[in-house]
Amino acid sequence: MATISDIGVAAAINILTAFAFFIVFAILRIQPVNDRVYFPKWYIKGLRSSPLGTGAFVGKFVNLDFRSYVRFLNWMPAALQMPEPELIDHAGLDSAVYLRIYLIGLKIFVPIAFLAFTISVPVNWTNNTLEHSNLTYSDLDKLSISNIPTGSCRFWTHMVMAYAFTFWTCYVLKTEYETVAKMRLHFLASEKRRPDQFTVLVRNVPPDPDESVGELVEHFFLVNHPSDYLTHQVVYNANELSNLVNKKKKMKNWLDYYQIKYSRNQSRKPSLKTGFLGLWGNRVDAIDHYTSEIERLSREISLERDKIVNNPKSIMPAAFVSFKTRWGAAVCAQTQQSRNPTIWLTGWAPEPRDVYWDNLAIPFVSLTLRRLVIAVAFFFLTFFFMIPIAFVQSLANIEGIEKALPFLKPIIEMKVFKSFIQGFLPGIALKIFLIFLPSILMLMSKFEGFISLSGLERRSAARYYIFQFINVFLGSIITGTAFQQLDNFIHQSATQIPKTVGVSIPMKATFFITYIMVDGWAGVAGEILRLKPLIIYHLKNFFLVKTEKDREEAMDPGTLGFNTGEPQIQLYFLLGLVYAVVSPILLPFIIVFFALAFVVYRHQIINVYNQEYESAAAFWPDVHGRIIVAVIVSQLLLMGLLSTKEAAQSTPLLITLPVLTIWFHLFCKGRYEPAFVRYPLQEAMMKDTLERAREPNLNLKSFLQNAYSHPVFKGEDDSDSDGAPEEFEKEPDLVPTKRQSRRNTPLPSKHSGSVSSSQREAQEYPLI
Repeated sequence: MATISDIGVAAAINILTAFAFFIVFAILRIQPVNDRVYFPKWYIKGLRSSPLGTGAFVGKFVNLDFRSYVRFLNWMPAALQMPEPELIDHAGLDSAVYLRIYLIGLKIFVPIAFLAFTISVPVNWTNNTLEHSNLTYSDLDKLSISNIPTGSCRFWTHMVMAYAFTFWTCYVLKTEYETVAKMRLHFLASEKRRPDQFTVLVRNVPPDPDESVGELVEHFFLVNHPSDYLTHQVVYNANELSNLVNKKKKMKNWLDYYQIKYSRNQSRKPSLKTGFLGLWGNRVDAIDHYTSEIERLSREISLERDKIVNNPKSIMPAAFVSFKTRWGAAVCAQTQQSRNPTIWLTGWAPEPRDVYWDNLAIPFVSLTLRRLVIAVAFFFLTFFFMIPIAFVQSLANIEGIEKALPFLKPIIEMKVFKSFIQGFLPGIALKIFLIFLPSILMLMSKFEGFISLSGLERRSAARYYIFQFINVFLGSIITGTAFQQLDNFIHQSATQIPKTVGVSIPMKATFFITYIMVDGWAGVAGEILRLKPLIIYHLKNFFLVKTEKDREEAMDPGTLGFNTGEPQIQLYFLLGLVYAVVSPILLPFIIVFFALAFVVYRHQIINVYNQEYESAAAFWPDVHGRIIVAVIVSQLLLMGLLSTKEAAQSTPLLITLPVLTIWFHLFCKGRYEPAFVRYPLQEAMMKDTLERAREPNLNLKSFLQNAYSHPVFKGEDDSDSDGAPEEFEKEPDLVPTKRQSRRNTPLPSKHSGSVSSSQREAQEYPLI
């Protein structure tokens, strides 16, 4: 059985691993050659320059100031010094609120741990139930509820603790929800002008035989939002054009490289082989080759642009519609536009850098089918992943395997080997199995058709959480109990199996302790080391970097990774809340994780990560909801556990807890969630009024008319003649329409600035 010494070995291994990571990081971060790896955010902001350009030759690569090696842990207090308002200005509200998730963990679990170790642990320890049972247990299991005899009156202690922990958790959640909601509203009120504040995305524009999508959109909003509509940009299917532009960028980068190479040594013109990876084929002049390739791609790009402009099928039934005021955009985004609720669907447009352009080309009608396909695929992915989970649990419960496979006992019983297997290998094996999961889930979200990066990450995070709940949590408990109590399952009657499972659930705390140490302690320490980005940067810098632009791309800082980080945090909330009552020994390990992760990720947000978008903490309702789910799961499992302990008299009292928790969740949802899904008209009007007072001559149309043009139409890839064609640089003129509904448009046509016949007719016909 797993002993305290086994857990001690695991703790020692992971503590030493984490400490080694911190030492190596402290040394590597002060080396000039690694400066771009550990401080990329300051380079992106233009507030830091490379130290390689100054000093002696050796000093360009190695820090010769030995005093800096003594202060190797000074990054920790430095990470905590930046005040939260300054952090929001520096990194955005998303990053600041993400850090508050770790603070919530500390606020919830520190008082709970104090209460549990003061009351629950002595109540559990002062029994000898496990000693007189035939169950496989460890010394740590004596601290759990499994050590209390069946039908004991001591279970009243655990019921009282369940109420106390639930009320405290709900109090912290309410306080944080209120605080974050205020932070969001203040952030939106004080934020600089952005295109998404004035813009909505309109989808499922109905087809019309007489008008193009652009004309139809303009007419609809001139009629229904006559005083607020400003401009629009239709959505084009430009995925193929985007691929061509990206190819041209790569070719230009190679051309720059060979031109620089030739300028350094003009005695010999660079050449290359045209075959696969330059390994074979005809040898040609490199500069001439890439010049001709760029010219060929330029012609293809021009043809593809003309094709998009002239082919109506390239225009999707969707458009970004911008308004003169935030108030007008808020009204449109938050109301139904037509008596038919399936057409003219409006919602807030993502900010331009948050748009996932590839998915805008997906027909809206196919989204439902795509999501059904992905739901089925996700079900099978979750189900079949039980196989590696069962394998991991077989490693975590060696005693059960010894009873089934006794010939392995001499090898397994070696002390060092056994301690390593039980204390370290299960956690690292499970971590390895989960490495590729986030990428798979992100591909699923992209296939579903979400049109923003934030939407993709939030959907991936939701699925990752469900997956971890079913496989890592429930799967580890069920399969682990089966392996741990293998002998009992074989020899006892079927009616006794549920009771054995109920008793064994608290005893799975030892496995989760090892998982927390591997993933939470060593994993977080490995995060700050950034070993993979460090190696990739230096490999690229040595072999692939050809220009300064290449060096900037090699310095990719990455992002917080909300789709992986937040579900992982939620797993710790789930483990902490479930085991707080039944096996409190888990709590100190979780507290260490939250404290360590808070410091590490604060440092990374300040110095490394560069967020791709800003959603103003729109993800917070998801965070709140998953913690509520963890609370309810902990209550239900406690009820099930006590039912196996013949403490049925406590069940009616415990049923009240989930009911109260659900009521609390509905209260928070009604009170605070609207701030995250809707924009108050009062706030919009205040911001519009202030802006008009400060900038009375603001030309908002020039600010908005190209904000949502596809990036490949903006000519950002180069400055030559292949830039955006005139059709995309200015708002397209409209041709006279044949639609009879045009008589309801009470404004002059944009095609002709004069008063049109349709406008005169509008004076005779009331709007309908």
